[in-house]
Amino acid sequence: MLMNGLAIVIVVAAIIVGVLLGYLLRKKVSSKILESSENLSARIVEEAKKEAETIKKESILQAKDNLLKAKNEFEKETRGRKQELDGVERQLRLKEENLDKRLDMLVQKETNIEKKEQSVINKENLINEKHEKLNEVIEEQKERLEKIAGISSEQAKSHLIQSMTADAKREAAGVIRKIEEDAKRDADKKAKEIIAYAVQRYAGDYITENTVSVVNLPSDEMKGRIIGREGRNIRAIEAATGTDLIIDDTPEAVVLSSFDPIRREVARRSLENLISDGRIHPGRIEDVVKKAKTEVDEIVRETGERVSFDAGVHDVHPELLNLLGRLKFRTSFSQNVLVHSIEVAHLTGMMASELGINVKEAKRAGLLHDIGKAIDHEVEGTHAAIGADYARRYGESENIVNAIATHHDDGRTNTILGVLVQAADSLSAARPGARREMLETYVRRLNELESIANSFGGVDKCYAIQAGREIRILVENEKISDNDAVMLCKDIVTKIEEDLTYPGQIKVTVIREMRVSDFAK
Repeated sequence: MLMNGLAIVIVVAAIIVGVLLGYLLRKKVSSKILESSENLSARIVEEAKKEAETIKKESILQAKDNLLKAKNEFEKETRGRKQELDGVERQLRLKEENLDKRLDMLVQKETNIEKKEQSVINKENLINEKHEKLNEVIEEQKERLEKIAGISSEQAKSHLIQSMTADAKREAAGVIRKIEEDAKRDADKKAKEIIAYAVQRYAGDYITENTVSVVNLPSDEMKGRIIGREGRNIRAIEAATGTDLIIDDTPEAVVLSSFDPIRREVARRSLENLISDGRIHPGRIEDVVKKAKTEVDEIVRETGERVSFDAGVHDVHPELLNLLGRLKFRTSFSQNVLVHSIEVAHLTGMMASELGINVKEAKRAGLLHDIGKAIDHEVEGTHAAIGADYARRYGESENIVNAIATHHDDGRTNTILGVLVQAADSLSAARPGARREMLETYVRRLNELESIANSFGGVDKCYAIQAGREIRILVENEKISDNDAVMLCKDIVTKIEEDLTYPGQIKVTVIREMRVSDFAK
C-alpha cells in the first residue's frame, strides 16, 4: 500500500511538472520547441504511468503475498487451538461420564444404606421386644428366687459383693505376692550389687562435730575478763556475734551456743583472738568480730571451691559455692553435712557409673542435695524445697533441681537421678557411726513401732530391731494365711508412714510359720 501511494504521488508530480513546463515553454519558445516539450512531457508522463503501474503491480503482489502468509499463520494457529479445545472437550466429556458413574454409585449406596437402616431399625425393634420379654422373665425369676431364698435382691447383692471382694482380695494378694517375689528376685540382686560396688569403691573418713563450740581458756581468771565490768564485755560479744556465751563451773572453758553455725564459728574465732591478744573491751571486740567474719567468709568461699573441684563438679554458681562452703560448719544428727554431701556425691557417681548414666550429673546432684541446710534456719520451708529453689534460681538444670527436691520423698514420682541421690543419702546416713541419736529417741521409736504392729489382728509377737530401722512380726498361723500376710505387711507399712516421723526407712518383715508336733510311742 505504501508503494502504491508513492507511485501515485510520483505520477501526479510528474504531470504537474510536465504541465508547467509545457505552459512555460509554450509562452517563451517557439511552437516547435513547445511541441517537442509536449512530446517529451507526454513521454515522461507515459513512462511515469508505466513505472507507477509497475510499482502498483509489485505492491499488489507484495500485499497478496503478505496476506497469504498471514492467512496461513492464522489457519495454523487456529488449528492448534482447535486441537487444544478438542482435547479439553474430550477431558470434560470423560469427567462428565465419571461423574455420572459416581452419581449412579452414590444413588445405589444411598439406596443400600436406606435398606440397611430399615433393616437395623427392624432388628432394634426386635431386640427391644426381646429385652422387654427378657426383663420380664428376669423379674419373675428374681421374685421366685427371693421367695425361695427368703432374702431380698439387695441383701443377695450385698452378700455376693462381700464374697467377690474377699475372693478378689485373696487373688490380688496372691498376684501381688508372685509379682513381688519375681521382681525382688531380679531387682534386689541387681540393687545389692550396685550398692555393694559403690560402697566398696568409696572409703570416706567420718567427722563428728557437736552443735555447740567450746573455747578453752588459759585459766579461770579469764572468765572474769570475758564477762567484764557489770557484764559489758560478754554483752558486747553476744551482740556482735549473735551467739550465746555460757560461762559456768566448767573449768577453763566457755561454751558458745547458736542456731547459726556460721555465727558460732565467728564467735569462736573472735573469742580465741581476744583471749590471745589480751585486750578485751567493747571497741576491740567489734574490730575482732569484723575481722573474724571476713576470715570465715573467705574460708566458706575457698571451701566451696575446693570441694567442688575435688568432686569434679564444675561451673557452679558462686552463690551455690558459698552455700556449699557454709555446710562445713553445719551438722545434722552430729554428722557433718559437708562431709555427708561429699560422700553422697561419690556414692551417687559410682552407682550412676554402674547403671551407665551421666556420672557428672549424678555427682552434681549428690553434692548439692543438702545445700538447703546451709540456710534452713533463715528461710521457711524444708531444706529439700529450699535447696531446690536456690538451685533453680542459680541456673541448675531441672534434673538436678528435681533430684534435690525429692531426695526425701518415697520415690513414686521420682526420676532415676533422684532415686540414686536418695539411695546414696540413705547409705551415707545409715552406715554405722555416721549419726548419733539419744537413747530416749531409740526407745520411743521401738515402742511406737511395736504398738502399731500389735494394733493389727492376728499378730502374735513383734520385735523392733536395728535401733528401730526394722521390725519383725510373728503372726498366728491359724488366723493369717500367706496371702493375708502380704496384705498385713502392706497395711502396717501404710500405718507407720502415716503415724511416725523418722529418718531413712524402716523395714517391715511379717513371718508366718507352720509347726507340726507329734510323739513317738
